[in-house]
Amino acid sequence: MAGRGEHGGAARRVTIADVAREAGVSPGAVSFALNNRPGVADATRRRVLDAAAELGWRPNHRARALSHQSSFTLGLVVARPTTTVGADPFFPAFVAGVTAALQPSEQSLTFTVVPDHDAEIETYRRFAAEKRVDGVFLTDLRVHDPRPALMAELGLPAVTLGRPDRTSSAGRVGAVSVDDSAGMREVVRTLVDAGHHRIAHVTGPAEFLHVRSRREAWEATLTAAGLAADLLVHTDFSAGEGAGATDRLLSRRVPPTAITYANDVMAMAGLAVAQRRGLAVPTDLSITGFDDVELAHYANPPLTTVRTDVAGWGTAAAHALLAAVADATARDVDLPPARMIARASVAPPTPARPRKGTS
Repeated sequence: MAGRGEHGGAARRVTIADVAREAGVSPGAVSFALNNRPGVADATRRRVLDAAAELGWRPNHRARALSHQSSFTLGLVVARPTTTVGADPFFPAFVAGVTAALQPSEQSLTFTVVPDHDAEIETYRRFAAEKRVDGVFLTDLRVHDPRPALMAELGLPAVTLGRPDRTSSAGRVGAVSVDDSAGMREVVRTLVDAGHHRIAHVTGPAEFLHVRSRREAWEATLTAAGLAADLLVHTDFSAGEGAGATDRLLSRRVPPTAITYANDVMAMAGLAVAQRRGLAVPTDLSITGFDDVELAHYANPPLTTVRTDVAGWGTAAAHALLAAVADATARDVDLPPARMIARASVAPPTPARPRKGTS
């Protein structure tokens, strides 16, 4: 069997020389054929490809990286506490979508979690200086985010998740965007139409653009209905802070009859808090989430939420970044808007009555 030692030892790597011998051509012709370069007859190219498949040849990425000045690796750096990242289903789903797109090209992904924005910037600089990655994904876009311009300075192709709020001179930075405000408007209109007048919003850090987008959609929809948008709590997106925000809202003298959350993790934590306080969801309190993670369907009651195809977002972002790396062209991609998924956690409000634990 090709690739095994004469005494049946461990398999060795099949080389271009092995493929050349099997196909009856020169190693140079094999290199041209395998890299799809011109100058090789179609019949010869087919013979080389068949020989490579028969022998189980695989590309040597280290050698290719040296010859092509490429690392064959993309980077994802997230500046959040590790506990928050670990508990947020968004990132595993996004990474699954990215890796699905990278597998055919045998690219890999470096996923790094850092404690703060300064450490994130330093990581990008190190990646570029050491040629550790060929391009990066930029998540959690911030207001007046400096990272797209930094990528231009470093000469590092990038794709942002969402559209930056200011133009950049970065020629190799594209954006893959989802209009999540559409889903939030739909959620708030549904609650208003059901008769809710005091609708709270529990969201993430104020500097994130997607947080601002969802907050503005919540606020604008309430304002259009003639209702006050005065029940807003910012958190770090974690279940713990979501639970704390819920406790504070429900302890108000006049508590909300509905709470919208900017992710499902906080919504499910809020659901547990409400039930511990003796409130029935949705009879006493309506709750909605965002992202439509798998567990949202199995909550009790099942969670009304806003669906975004996170894995599909990852796949689209990976294709866009690979294109930017390959031909130095940044492309913007708009994915289908987020939409509400109606389940059993929303109902018309009951007549006002004293709430347990209010102050």
